[in-house]
Amino acid sequence: MAELTTTPFPLPSPQDGGVDLLVVAAEHSGDQHAARAVRELAALKPGVRVCAVGGPALAAAGAQLLLDLTAHSALGFAAVIKIPFFRRLIGEVVRWIAAHRPKAVCFVDSSGLNLRIAKALFQRGLSAKAGGATKALYFISPQIWASRAGRRFAMAQHLDGLATIFPFEAKCYEDTGLPVTFVGHPFLAPGHVAPVAYDPSGPILRLPGSRKGAVARIFPALLDAYLWYRHDGGNRDAVVLYPSEKILKTLQAAQPPANVHLVRLDEFEGSLPASAVLTSSGTMSMECALAGIPGAIVYRTDPITYTIGRWIVKVPHLGIANIILGEAMYPEYIQGDATPARLAAQLQASLKDRERLLHTRAQAEKLRELLAQPAAGSVGGWLAAQLG
Repeated sequence: MAELTTTPFPLPSPQDGGVDLLVVAAEHSGDQHAARAVRELAALKPGVRVCAVGGPALAAAGAQLLLDLTAHSALGFAAVIKIPFFRRLIGEVVRWIAAHRPKAVCFVDSSGLNLRIAKALFQRGLSAKAGGATKALYFISPQIWASRAGRRFAMAQHLDGLATIFPFEAKCYEDTGLPVTFVGHPFLAPGHVAPVAYDPSGPILRLPGSRKGAVARIFPALLDAYLWYRHDGGNRDAVVLYPSEKILKTLQAAQPPANVHLVRLDEFEGSLPASAVLTSSGTMSMECALAGIPGAIVYRTDPITYTIGRWIVKVPHLGIANIILGEAMYPEYIQGDATPARLAAQLQASLKDRERLLHTRAQAEKLRELLAQPAAGSVGGWLAAQLG
């Protein structure tokens, strides 16, 4: 494994004096998806030289890690331009690319940061779109189909290629001229180990999310629903998956009872069995959907954010599985609708309604078919073609 770099700036030079690809992945999930892409790329192009501003997964995949950016991901990137560290980071990444001229840079998710770097590369004349030597590539599209669709025109101006994980996304860019390739969803890629699996005898799963503010609002609703379920005679234990110690403290502040078990996401091997789930609308809801675990989505935020979100977001569902399928695989309980009685009723139906279970399993199979890697190739193959 490459040694992790903790000193932020300046970014170090390539160890062997040259580089083919720079990967920029700011979040833990992006780091993991990018690592798989780098492993696929290396298998197709032995000897490819990869540097990364990312995290430990990219380092383990063989990239030279210039900066562990995932250590800063807890700050969030919505207001990235207002934070001095990230303003400096954008300038330093652009300086590094100007100095070392990789054949391509691949931005992974985290549009608040990555689209700003792409714009800066274009303005400096470094990206291929601006006549430079470096292709500006993007993996995992911003959700322009949900909000701020106008971003697609700036992306088409600044980027040379886009790889998407949802099959319908290519159509969203048809009026821009940006080359878009569907490469399949990372959760269905070879070697991916799902963190959850359906088991009719398993515990009830609680997934409040990975952001502290959201967890503080959503977890009490999930906890109240579980207590209501127990009061009505339910006898299953519950498991809450959490990603970090910071989130653990937020969960503990709600004082869950002994039969609600708090489990760190990376502390068990294989797939955690679950019979039903109440989940936030984040990434883990997709894992549950693909696993065919019946349940419901719960979402709570502050009133101002919710009001603004209803004005900006243009999709009929919050859960991505619901959006892809065009129907409510997971019924959604938002703000005041997320009452203990309603959520407990969803748990009982998920556990006892056989037709509900069969329908959920059928929806999961359809979802897997829609998101499977296409015959045309993987994200690693797409990167290999871009590098030439």
